[in-house]
Amino acid sequence: MIIAIDGPAGAGKSTVARCVAKELGFVYLDTGAMYRALTLKALDKNINLRDVESLVQMCKNTKLDISNNQDGSIKILLDGEDVSRRIRLPQVTQYVSDIAKIRGVRKEMLKLQRSIGLVNNSLVDGRDIGTVVFPNADRKFYIDAEFNQRVKRRFKELQEADSQITLKEVEFDLKNRDHIDSTRSCAPLRKADDALCIDTTNMTIAEVVKKILDEVR
Repeated sequence: MIIAIDGPAGAGKSTVARCVAKELGFVYLDTGAMYRALTLKALDKNINLRDVESLVQMCKNTKLDISNNQDGSIKILLDGEDVSRRIRLPQVTQYVSDIAKIRGVRKEMLKLQRSIGLVNNSLVDGRDIGTVVFPNADRKFYIDAEFNQRVKRRFKELQEADSQITLKEVEFDLKNRDHIDSTRSCAPLRKADDALCIDTTNMTIAEVVKKILDEVR
């Protein structure tokens, strides 16, 4: 069985997806973490983020291994190195949408995402799961929230990694990511026609998790 969860940054989809997957005993696949890992590698190697050919080649020569921890979180091995914490750095967050919009990169990641999801009961979250990666998923959800609420959530999250970051910087970055994710030519962020939309603006994590579990069961 495959459950797809899509939505913009800061809507809470990854936190909710982790909890739901753990409750159901499903494999959890955070596709955003995969693009973050690639972004981290590009930054570490000082690859020009506008050099599409080099980025696609880098992607083809990258080994990504993803596993679930007991607490429901995921472990990301990038070419054998555990980068689970480093992929959450503000610098990676700032540029991940630029990597994720590249058609060749998405094509390579699509193969890996499907190879993982199709052999397990899986809960997969991202931007194009219900529309592109698993268009025939058994259940689809689109999680969203008001922009200001998403900014506050992301600000709180990023402060743990960078205490100097400002609310204004997070707001600018989120607005830019929304624009890139929803207007890119390859697999843009959008709600699948058969997805259940959940507005999490005034909901707790537990409430959203319960709603999804009730729908799935």
